[in-house]
This record gives sequence, structure tokens and C-alpha cells, in this order.
Amino acid sequence: MGGKYRVTGDRYPRMRRPQKRRRVITAMITGAVVLGLAGWGTVQLVDVYTGDGRSARAAGHTKCAPAAGASAAPATVRLQPRQITVNVYNATPRGGLAKAAADELKKRGFRIGKVGNAAASYDKKVRNSGVLLGSQTAVRGSFQVLGTQLKGATTRTDTRRTADVDLILGTAYTTLTPKPAADAALAALAKPAPAPKKKC
Repeated sequence: MGGKYRVTGDRYPRMRRPQKRRRVITAMITGAVVLGLAGWGTVQLVDVYTGDGRSARAAGHTKCAPAAGASAAPATVRLQPRQITVNVYNATPRGGLAKAAADELKKRGFRIGKVGNAAASYDKKVRNSGVLLGSQTAVRGSFQVLGTQLKGATTRTDTRRTADVDLILGTAYTTLTPKPAADAALAALAKPAPAPKKKC
């Protein structure tokens, strides 16, 4: 090829995109992808922990609530009447009630401790059928078992360190709960109702 412009040598000019521009474009694309993934992950976490039902189910989190009106089952009572020592006291003006109640409780399997008249702080001051008095540890054990034997009795705690329980008969007392009903109540304590099913 002649003329003014002549190609000489063994190298030929090539049209190439500048390397710097290519690196800038690659960095921009990578940054956009990273930001997109981070934003998506944030949205998923927000949905899961703020209660969005669909997102929670997709993430394996299901919100469940107990059925309306349901309550937790009471703790299982493991004590038997033979494991409970009962002191029976009479806080009424009528004589002989403490001994009669103690004899009947003994027939029902309870161990009997002291029997007599109530202390002055209770004598003729108990208006209901009776009071169960014992330590704080008796609340979920002895009180529940002994309470099946006297309907309407209230419970109080004191600072004693022993496991015995006082049964103080009040002015409304007539007799212990009939044995069949008391036995049924004891059986119900031994087999508490199952925990309520969750409503999802």
C-alpha cells in the first residue's frame, strides 16, 4: 500500500476499551448486587420478628396461642394422706368436734398429731368451715390434699419449719366432706388435666 500513509513493522493498532473504565463498571455491578442481597435479608428478618404471618411461616416460625379460656394445668400432687401429719383444733363453742374430725381423718389415711382447742388467736374467730395452717411449702402439697377433706376451708401460712399442718375447725363446720367425694377429689389431684392444646 503506497501513498502518504504506510503501515510498517509487525504491530497493528487495535481498538481496546480502557482497563480503568472496565474496573469501575465491575465494581458498580458488584456493589449493587451486595446492597440488594443485604436489603432483602433485612426485610426477611423484620417480617419474621414483627409478626408478619406469611414471613413467619416461611421462616419456620408459627405463632400459637392457648385456646380461649384455657389455663395451665396445676402441678401434680405427689403426697399421699399417709405422708401428712394433721393437728386438729376446735375453734367453735361446740365440744368434741376436733376429736371426731381427727378420728375420721385417721380412717381416711392421714396421720394425726395434736388434737384439742384452738389457740386464743383463732378460738371463736374462724367464721367459715375451717382454716388450714402450715408452712409455705404446704401450699402446693399438704394443703391441696387436706383441702379435699373439708369444703370451704381457707389456707394460711406461718413460719414453722416442720411439715405438719393444722386443721382449725370454724363455726360453719358441720362435718368433713363425704368420703366418696373426697376420694374423687384426691384422684383428680393425682391426675391433673392435660395442658391445653395450642390454637394456631
